[in-house]
Amino acid sequence: MKKPRQLDANGHRKFGILDSVSYAAGDFGCNMSFALKSTLIIFWTQFMRMDSALYALLLIVVQVWDAINDPLIGSIIDADKHKYKRNKFLTYIWFGSIGLIVGGALCFLPIQDAKMWAKIIIFIAGYVVWDAFYTIANVPYGSLLSLISKEPADRASLSAWRSVGSMVGNMVPMVVLPMIIYDANNNIIGTRVFLAALIMGVLGFISFQFMIRNTEIRVEDDVKVSEDAPKINILKAFGNFIKNRPAVGATVAAMGMFIGMQGGTAAVTVLFQSFFKNVQISGVVSLFQMLPIVIFTPLARKLVTKYGKKELAVVGSLCSILACVLMLVIRITPDTKGIIVYVICQLINSLGMGIYSTVSWSMMGDAIDYNEWKTGAREEGTVYSLHSFFRKLAQGLGPSLVLLIMAALNYSEYHAGNQLFTVALSLRYLVAALFLFSALMQFVGLALIYNLDKKTLEKMNAELDERHAAAVSADVTE
Repeated sequence: MKKPRQLDANGHRKFGILDSVSYAAGDFGCNMSFALKSTLIIFWTQFMRMDSALYALLLIVVQVWDAINDPLIGSIIDADKHKYKRNKFLTYIWFGSIGLIVGGALCFLPIQDAKMWAKIIIFIAGYVVWDAFYTIANVPYGSLLSLISKEPADRASLSAWRSVGSMVGNMVPMVVLPMIIYDANNNIIGTRVFLAALIMGVLGFISFQFMIRNTEIRVEDDVKVSEDAPKINILKAFGNFIKNRPAVGATVAAMGMFIGMQGGTAAVTVLFQSFFKNVQISGVVSLFQMLPIVIFTPLARKLVTKYGKKELAVVGSLCSILACVLMLVIRITPDTKGIIVYVICQLINSLGMGIYSTVSWSMMGDAIDYNEWKTGAREEGTVYSLHSFFRKLAQGLGPSLVLLIMAALNYSEYHAGNQLFTVALSLRYLVAALFLFSALMQFVGLALIYNLDKKTLEKMNAELDERHAAAVSADVTE
């Protein structure tokens, strides 16, 4: 006999584990598509034989589009007043999930013999289509959390399970893809990447459908758009952002993190191709690097309460600096012993990056409060959008600059895993130097620019609480 559905006072299904699991499935679906982004460089330079400098230029072009794409499509969704049968956000997610199957595959069309002008068109068109559909699915997905429940505990559960969905969605392709898309000589196989993109797109679609079918909307989502809202002055907004030290500091640290993570993707892949001669194991190594983040995340709340966000994040950046210096000075040999040394250094580096990544969005929330504390205006949307803009620029500039440096070191996209040993050795030092630069950027941003330590943060929050209480009291009196 089927168990009767438990309803709350408003007639909705009571919040439970099904809500959390289905919401996690949404981020799993997003990452089934996003995880392939790290393969773009190797596919287009090694398999499609596109010159590294040309690819670097094109990557900057599409990444600028990526940076402005989120607020553009986000504003379209916000302004949509049409009444949908189920829910506006779920409808957009459904549409985006279908497009991701096509968009993801378009980025990896294995047409190796096409003319270079055709390859350029295919790359730009494929990326723009994929990025548009990814944003159509991802932006409303993030907004959906506030509509599933208004209870703080429920939202905390959804946020935690979203992290689980994201982690699993990243870990599966991270480990499996290198084992199937490279041959025994460490060369990438284009047709396998294309098939993988199709399969992952379908898996993402199935995950989204599970989420859509099992999502219960409990909060009214009638978004009212003010036609009299003032137009944004970009120059003034940027000027205010620059004056906000916590926002600038957190942004510099985030750019450093993404330059290391995204910029290092191609260099690390070629490192395993040509130096360690075992690119198929690179996914397993990357999985080990995530362990410190997994271990630290449950402890983050208690440690932040005791020591403070800035203090903890600065210690993390120092851990990363230490690990990257060791990676530069310790002899890493092109064998199993060298891989073990590399993994140990990256474990320490990952712990440092993981500490910051765990508290990064919370630090940006404090930066918005800081703006209100100093100026009386929160400017929430401006601060977040500019922060996101610079993060995405780093995601594009990082890989582009690294590719140009690799070309200067005589890296050849035509030789894939058969680079000269002198080139492979140079790449081994480039990877260490890149991560060191990333760690130093984090330290500068967090220790020298970001100025909300534990004591200052407590003072700011206390004064803001007093202002808010006084404002409420004044409204009641009137």
